[in-house]
Amino acid sequence: MLKKYACLFLLLCLLPLAGCGDQRILEDLGFIQTTSYDLLPDGNLAISVSIPQADPETSAKREVLTATAKSSKEAKMIMSRQTGMLLVSGQLRNVLFGRSMAEHGLHGHLDTLYRDPAISSQVKISVVEGNAGELLIDDYKQHPRTGRYIDMLLEKEALGQTIPKVTLFNFARDYFDQGVDPVAPMIKKHDNNYITTNGIALFKDDRYVAKIEPQDALIFSFLKGKFRDGQINLDLSEPGDKKEVVMFSSLISSRKIKVVRGDQGIDKVVFYVEVSGSVLEYIGDARLSSDRERHELEQRISQYLSKKGDAMISLMKQHQIDSLGIGRYVRNRIGYEQWKKMNWRQELQKLQVECSIDVHIKDYGKFR
Repeated sequence: MLKKYACLFLLLCLLPLAGCGDQRILEDLGFIQTTSYDLLPDGNLAISVSIPQADPETSAKREVLTATAKSSKEAKMIMSRQTGMLLVSGQLRNVLFGRSMAEHGLHGHLDTLYRDPAISSQVKISVVEGNAGELLIDDYKQHPRTGRYIDMLLEKEALGQTIPKVTLFNFARDYFDQGVDPVAPMIKKHDNNYITTNGIALFKDDRYVAKIEPQDALIFSFLKGKFRDGQINLDLSEPGDKKEVVMFSSLISSRKIKVVRGDQGIDKVVFYVEVSGSVLEYIGDARLSSDRERHELEQRISQYLSKKGDAMISLMKQHQIDSLGIGRYVRNRIGYEQWKKMNWRQELQKLQVECSIDVHIKDYGKFR
């Protein structure tokens, strides 16, 4: 019995020592929240990281480190010599790429992030209009922690469908898949006062080649897939005509893609999109209480959106990019053997693609 008690006592003494081999104290860790990449003229990378401060006694809200190196891992080693904290990437939320770097291709730099087991596949990817490091380093008066400001901005705008939510996983999936090209949201700094979303970056493989303007971003969402709860403002005025503006809210969108096959292959591809929403604001001559005039307004809106969609697809065909994933539907229609023989980028330029967007006004507010 005495031996049993002695063994139990020794076991209890050893338990507290079991976790002492790898201690990590919160105050000693630098959790990288946001990192930026810019390409320098000499081919090196300018990399910056934003680290929130956990010490309540410090007046600073975050610490920003910068380094110039040939690779991101080398930059991290250089930055670790600039701080008393141990830099860790487990809390990384956003990766920002300067536009000049995106134009040269991102795959090699994203590959480093894919391989790092400490970095989540849900890290968000964005392209900065201009210098990404300057945007991250600058302080914004109403937002002490710039990294959190950027993260909340991207989350909120993605919920409203004005930009796509693009993670490491999304970008890698579209990059390696056949018949679709990656996209990413774009952001921009305005005079050190605030940051705003600035449209959608379109990639050819891993290189930035074109952009969807912010006012057309929701139309891109109509063509990309279905969603709920968005809003859009449309200016239907023609030059010389009276002003006509419609503000839609509570949008619900659904999409179907029809691939029409002919004797010589694919004849055309048609996007059928149905959109319904509530009119929160209308400036114009139409009486929304009149069924006839309301249906006429719906037709004008449908024609306007279809025309915008056609112009968007023409832009993609011009640059030989398939940001909407048309190739996936063509591949499923013709079979993989025929798909492998096809040069899809060249075929896309010749392919007839049409947009048919049908709009329905659910209601027009309490006023009648």
